[in-house]
Amino acid sequence: MAAEAKKDGIWETVKTVVYALLIAGVFRTLFFQPFWIPSGSMKDTLLIGDFLFVNKMAYGYSQHSCPFSMCPFEGRIFGSEPERGDVVVFRHPVNGSDFIKRVIGLPGDTVQMRNGVLYVNDEVARLEPEDPFSELFEQQGPIGHVPRCSNAPVGQGGECLKERFTEALPSGPTHSVLNIEDGTRGDDTPLFTVPEGHFFAMGDNRDNSLDSRFPQSVGGVGMVPMENLIGRADRVMFSSAGRRMVYFWTWRSDRFFRAIE
Repeated sequence: MAAEAKKDGIWETVKTVVYALLIAGVFRTLFFQPFWIPSGSMKDTLLIGDFLFVNKMAYGYSQHSCPFSMCPFEGRIFGSEPERGDVVVFRHPVNGSDFIKRVIGLPGDTVQMRNGVLYVNDEVARLEPEDPFSELFEQQGPIGHVPRCSNAPVGQGGECLKERFTEALPSGPTHSVLNIEDGTRGDDTPLFTVPEGHFFAMGDNRDNSLDSRFPQSVGGVGMVPMENLIGRADRVMFSSAGRRMVYFWTWRSDRFFRAIE
């Protein structure tokens, strides 16, 4: 009798664990999606090796944010558009890979870069100089990217600098942006008009981001359809500067649970 009760107790424990895992899996699939930052296009807001959860409910569900066939609709339901300045994850309109950028333009907006300065609806995004962004010139993350530097050439392990500014979006929030060099192709663009049902996205590391300034034919994202939104990035949960997460001595504890602005 005691052996049978013990067996029943073990079985109940197993079922409890299984149910808990299933509930956690469904919660993760429906409401949040984990995302590792693989590149430096959003520095210094997001660094290579930052880990975050994407809030998939921020703008309602789309076919891209719903798992499998659980949402067999077209477009987006019970949601709202992103706000200018939001950091969002979305599917690339052509290759379907996940991208993370900042929303700059909404439907009907005009967006243009002039001499490295952003204009939205012909209003300038004010820039205030900050201290330069500093990092080591070394391989970063599992892929081993090497950063670009304003003070190049920089030797291995040397200090790699980038100009940093606080940018104030017209009728929007402020955030940091980086500049590596002047006169790059993304510093002067045509005047873009964001079509209905789309948004215009840019990386904060302006000289190191293939974003809506560049056509999809050259690897840019162009205008992004709203239905390609996966969700909003609100907070960095964990961060590691190493090639592997288990290298605990490379963890950036000062970035744990940091709000994304």
